[in-house]
Order: sequence, then structure tokens, then C-alpha cells
Amino acid sequence: MIGFEWTVTKVFWYLFFMYFTFLYFTYYGMMSVAMTPNQHISTIVASAFYSVWNIFSGFIIPRPSIPIWWRWYYWGNPVAWSLYGLVASQYGDLQGYIESNDGSQTKIEDFLRHYLGFKHDFLGVVAAVVVGFGALFAFSFAISVKTFNFQRR
Repeated sequence: MIGFEWTVTKVFWYLFFMYFTFLYFTYYGMMSVAMTPNQHISTIVASAFYSVWNIFSGFIIPRPSIPIWWRWYYWGNPVAWSLYGLVASQYGDLQGYIESNDGSQTKIEDFLRHYLGFKHDFLGVVAAVVVGFGALFAFSFAISVKTFNFQRR
């Protein structure tokens, strides 16, 4: 419904990135509950991170337009990696053209590369980083459950 090509590899990449995005969000929620004394503080901390992740994900402000002194946060943002993976896997190899308001045409691949900074060749690294975020949050959850004790005596 949004222009995806029906090829096996693109369906696989879509399912891969959506699955691991849901997985690391689940593990992040579990980690935030395990690291804080109660669910109310966990909700406050998690919603603050979700808001900042949304701002720096590249969806509102593309990476090349983010000031250079804030760009480091883009690369440390799990949502940015998921968005990069989804867009690059679905549209990064398209050879068609898009037309701008002034009538000029730009290749879809060139638009993604120059305006958004997405390269289809970087897809393997993006997939590894998304899996890494899930593993990092799961490991942090396990360590937090094992070491932190917020009970009062």
C-alpha cells in the first residue's frame, strides 16, 4: 500500500527490521523497569528517552541537516538505525525517478543518499547494529535484575 516491491528479499528485510525493532523496544521497557525502583519512575525515564529518540531519529530532521555537534546522538539512537534499515532496504536500490515541485527529476537512490544520507550498501551494518541494540538491552535487563535491589527493610 505504500509502494513496497513484492520481492522475497524486501519482505525478509521488512520483517527482520520490524521484528528486531519491536524486540529492542520490549527489552528497553524491561530494562527501564529493572533499573528503576518502581514502574512510575520507569515510565517517566522511558518516555523521556522515547521523545529524544523521536527527535533525533532522522524522521523529523534528516541526518545531513542535524547540526554536526548533535550528529553523534543520531548514531547512538536505536530508532534511527531502524528507520535507516527500513528505508534503505525498501527504497535504497530503486532506479526510478521522483519529480520535485520545480519539475526537475531526481533518482530515488540519489535522493536517499544525498538528502537523507541512506546508502543501500550499508544495510548489513545496519542490521547488525539493530540486533546489537536488542542484545544490549536484554543484557542490561538481565544484569539489572541480578544486581539491583530496591527493597526497603
